[in-house]
Amino acid sequence: MDNRNAVQPGRNILIVDDHPLFRQGLCRLIEEGGTFNVVAEASNGHEAIRQADIHQPDITMIDVQLPGVTGLNIARILKKQHPAMRIVILSMYIDDDRLFEAVRVGASAFLTKDVEGTELIQSLEQVARGEQIINIAVLSRPDLARRVLTEFRHLTGEGEPVERPVSGRQRLPLSVREIEVLDCVAQGLSNKEIADALYITEQTVKNHMTSVLRKLSVDDRVQAVLCAVKNGWIEISPPVVEQMTGEQMSQ
Repeated sequence: MDNRNAVQPGRNILIVDDHPLFRQGLCRLIEEGGTFNVVAEASNGHEAIRQADIHQPDITMIDVQLPGVTGLNIARILKKQHPAMRIVILSMYIDDDRLFEAVRVGASAFLTKDVEGTELIQSLEQVARGEQIINIAVLSRPDLARRVLTEFRHLTGEGEPVERPVSGRQRLPLSVREIEVLDCVAQGLSNKEIADALYITEQTVKNHMTSVLRKLSVDDRVQAVLCAVKNGWIEISPPVVEQMTGEQMSQ
């Protein structure tokens, strides 16, 4: 495409999909938005690796079902070779197994191919800012969230939940209100819903979450929830709402 040379820092995208028409449509949609550049395309894993080495994209969008090496395996390879690269997995549908593997490979987002154009661009904006919006899907599936927690424990060699020492003694590092907010997050509530449930403002919810992330030394909400579950401070309950929005990931 003509504007592929108009490079914007942090906004370069590689698209990996074996369907030419879908790639073309995705390229057009992304570039018409005016804030991202599609710097390269690939139809299979080998091309994806080569194009990633050549163009060093900031974000790579990968179809989960590629011929030969699967999209998730390509994502794993690219993350090892380019740790700073952000991965967006594309799929016809979401299931727990694919979502779990996407978390394991370090994907930032897992989107279905029927996503609306405006939602796609919004998701790319969040990913470009470093947000892990895949957490929305994880927290909306309690069984999967527990599975992710178990995986984290296995990888870190941790056993039963224990409170981490703070200031030289064993204690809960969060305030009662911060625990309440985090418990609402684990239930799948948005910032507005948390504010309504606790009779506080949305900005206060965001302030509490910022404090939680700082106190627990974690980068995002799913890590905070998993840390709290691991330590027995909260439990992951079935989501109160069926669908979660990108609003949840704003701080």
